[in-house]
Amino acid sequence: MSNKPFSWIPTLYFAEGLPYVLVMTVSILMFKQLGISNTDIALYTGWLYLPWVIKPLWSPFIDIFKSKRWWILLTQFLIATGLAGIAFLIPTTNFFRWTLAIFWLLAFSSATHDISADGFYLLSLNSGEQSLYVGVRSTFYRIAMITGEGGLLMLCGLFEKKCGDATRAWSITFLIAAGLMLLIALYHCASLPHCETELSCRPTARYIWDELIETFASFFKKPDFFAGLLFILFYRLPEALLSVSTKLFLVDSPADGGLGLTTGDVGLIQGTIGVIALLAGGILGGIAISKKGLGYWIWPMILAISVPDVVYLVLSCFPTDNIAVVGALVGVEQFGYGFGFVAYTMYLMYFAQGEYRTSHYAFCTGLMALGMMLPRMISGIMQEFLGYRMFFAVVMLLCTVTIGVSSIIRFDADFGKKTKTA
Repeated sequence: MSNKPFSWIPTLYFAEGLPYVLVMTVSILMFKQLGISNTDIALYTGWLYLPWVIKPLWSPFIDIFKSKRWWILLTQFLIATGLAGIAFLIPTTNFFRWTLAIFWLLAFSSATHDISADGFYLLSLNSGEQSLYVGVRSTFYRIAMITGEGGLLMLCGLFEKKCGDATRAWSITFLIAAGLMLLIALYHCASLPHCETELSCRPTARYIWDELIETFASFFKKPDFFAGLLFILFYRLPEALLSVSTKLFLVDSPADGGLGLTTGDVGLIQGTIGVIALLAGGILGGIAISKKGLGYWIWPMILAISVPDVVYLVLSCFPTDNIAVVGALVGVEQFGYGFGFVAYTMYLMYFAQGEYRTSHYAFCTGLMALGMMLPRMISGIMQEFLGYRMFFAVVMLLCTVTIGVSSIIRFDADFGKKTKTA
């Protein structure tokens, strides 16, 4: 089997994206279709963010025990097994408790896979190759999102129509996902190169611990730390509140204030149209900042990530089951989010600059996940108490939080701008 980078990078990052979208997105619709309340869905699936919040804490130990390749293969086989376990547990009486437990294990395995895959990428490629294949990484991660949130959901919708049984349809869907992950794991057994020959020279656990303490201490000494912390935690507050409720809104019955769409419809609207629009917005945002810098684009991007959230308020006031209309509105919102998220990502890179850039960026992404986890956990309670229309109105008001935390940060206005070379 060839060890050329393109023989394993696409499948590696597809395998990184698929379990994440199954745990954090597809699980929401599965639990909804199987009769779990909005409050319980938001609360318990919100906790699934925790492994991504704390993954910087155990990432150094991945460097000590075994190789990145070993961890990648182990976690991929564990994920495949876990997905199969969910498939078989869905028809059981206490399915919510048991499938949620396995989703927890999948979340930890997926977060560990992220650490291992990114480390393996850095070890296996030189700096030129890393730059060359960074676009391939991103593309196949997004393809995994479309596969999970789009293709698998639409497939589940077809099974629902054919079987007339949501439980059986979801079991089949997760069994297919398990088979896909198993095939990827088996392929990687042959295709991933053996590049880590320095295992005997790995640093000791004490050394790793001392470095971790020093890295943490330097992170809290950064200039304008408090303003940066508020920005990282609260820039995405509206999105965090919407992350569960928008999906539930699309499938909830009109009597409960929703649009009453099918699982397949949601797969098409959010998992396909929405993800493509998100990717397009992100690409355009990256190009924009490379031309003018973060300082020029940050406020247009703040408006782009905030104002389009109004589409859900509009849909709750004027409900429709027209797939074209809903798809267009969700596409606009996701495009705006993709465009606006670039400013957030660039600020994380700016904030992480310094001696421990890689570790500090990992800390930033952990705080980012924390900022998503906590609002997501309470969003179900808020939505059921307020109803969809008032809930979406409150989210629009909370967009002022995004504007507020954005107004207090400081950064180099030209950061991210591509410099001209002679």
